[in-house]
Amino acid sequence: MVAKVREVMKPKLEVPWTITDRLVAWWDPARGLQRLRDRTMMAVAGGFAGASTGRRGLSAWKTTRNSADADLLPDLPVLMERSRDLERNNPIASGAISSTVTSVVGTGLTPRPQVDADFLGMTVEEAAAWNKAATREFALFADSEDCDITRTQDFYQLQDLVLRSTLVSGDCFSILTFSGIPNSNRPYELRIQVLEADRVSNPGNKADTQTMRGGVEVDQFGAPIRYHVTKTHPGEVGNRAKTEWTAIDAFGAKTGRRNVLHHFRRLRPGQNRGIPMLAPVIEKLKQLDRYTDAEIMAAVVSGMFTIFVHTEGEGLNFDGGMGYETGAGNGDSDVKLGYGAIVDLKPNEKITSANPGRPNANFDPFFLAIIRQIGIGLEIPYEILIKHFASSFSASRAAMVEAWKLYKGRREWLISSFCQPVYEAWLEEAVALGRIDAPGFFDDPMIRKAYCGVAWHGDAMPQINPLVEIQAAAERIQAGLSTHARETAALTGADWSAEHEILALEIKERQKKGTLVGLKPESFGDPTKKPANDDEEGGE
Repeated sequence: MVAKVREVMKPKLEVPWTITDRLVAWWDPARGLQRLRDRTMMAVAGGFAGASTGRRGLSAWKTTRNSADADLLPDLPVLMERSRDLERNNPIASGAISSTVTSVVGTGLTPRPQVDADFLGMTVEEAAAWNKAATREFALFADSEDCDITRTQDFYQLQDLVLRSTLVSGDCFSILTFSGIPNSNRPYELRIQVLEADRVSNPGNKADTQTMRGGVEVDQFGAPIRYHVTKTHPGEVGNRAKTEWTAIDAFGAKTGRRNVLHHFRRLRPGQNRGIPMLAPVIEKLKQLDRYTDAEIMAAVVSGMFTIFVHTEGEGLNFDGGMGYETGAGNGDSDVKLGYGAIVDLKPNEKITSANPGRPNANFDPFFLAIIRQIGIGLEIPYEILIKHFASSFSASRAAMVEAWKLYKGRREWLISSFCQPVYEAWLEEAVALGRIDAPGFFDDPMIRKAYCGVAWHGDAMPQINPLVEIQAAAERIQAGLSTHARETAALTGADWSAEHEILALEIKERQKKGTLVGLKPESFGDPTKKPANDDEEGGE
């Protein structure tokens, strides 16, 4: 009996009989048998269980070995449509997108120019003066809606638009163009035109080829050559005209300057279009949305006087005879439930009360279990996803730190994909116009790179317990594990150099007026007294 049980439980080993095996066996049965034995021994000796086609749990799993574009491009239009629908109508999807954008961009990523003074032969004072001048000049361009070709958003609001569109649709495009319209108040002609993903497609909606991938024309190495853009959005209101495409070169023919910025995250080699952020969890989000609606409806029904009327013979007739008091109006074609409805029974009728058993006590645990899976797919801890912190300080901070890893990575991506290229394009125009002095800027790429150094600052990571965070930062600085600049940026998102100058001025002014409290004014000395040199102090 034991032997039979073991035989039944023993996994079945299947070695596929290929065409080559059949040909060899037909020509030489002995060699064919030996070939089958060898392949069987190899199957027994090793291999991955995940690659087995004979196991019951994996036999129906059909997979492909397509390229990145072959897997993505046929499904991309539907992915974009469903992702946008969820972002509009599903609170979890909308919250995930909005939370990411708010944490990454917030009030905007601001540049702090950091010219390479050592390479350019500048003194510290000269570099500081150049950085301040560049900061003021860039604000003239970035703080105005004129930088947007639609004259609707400033540079920092465009950051929000670019990131949000990329997360929802998978990618978007920014065209760096020049208006050609001089303005005495706005000397810069650089304009940013943000395009939605739908506007880049193959001319004539033709099939993808080796050199044309989703509207992106590439060379033999897969590098973009030009982008094919529709003159209007394919889904524009009232757009009945024939769709026309315009080809825009990716780089300037003479200068090599980037004309188009393609904003997307490449997850596989050879991938030419982006994947919506919600793509891995679209099905679960939709099913959870339907389940939530069903539970809400069941809870609403349970709050009414709900009955079922059993009739012998003909069904219910609501047109005449003895009436039924329901929640339906005169113009309604269906029967509705009413609050505290009174039902007048006919002969041979009886009523049965409905008991949906709502609210469902198991709804919340099941909902949270699915939300955890969705959070894993989006790299967002479920506490952040649903904005609910019911655990300890350590657990809540761990969730915040994990989420901040995602936000920090997205921020660095946005800087390299959008912010830095726009800054460099602006700086080229500023130097060409003579508004910023940068000798050798157009002569040597190394000199140009030295002038283009920028540190981008954004909103800091939220603090669950500010006192603990500040104490930890102070101890890291005192132990030599960090710097004031790094901790200031991490805690407040501000530039330490600027804050330090303002703080020094404040301390001096408060010392003069005798309002310095809590900072031990004796440690700062008398601001009206000239500092003593080493000889006066008895030094060597």
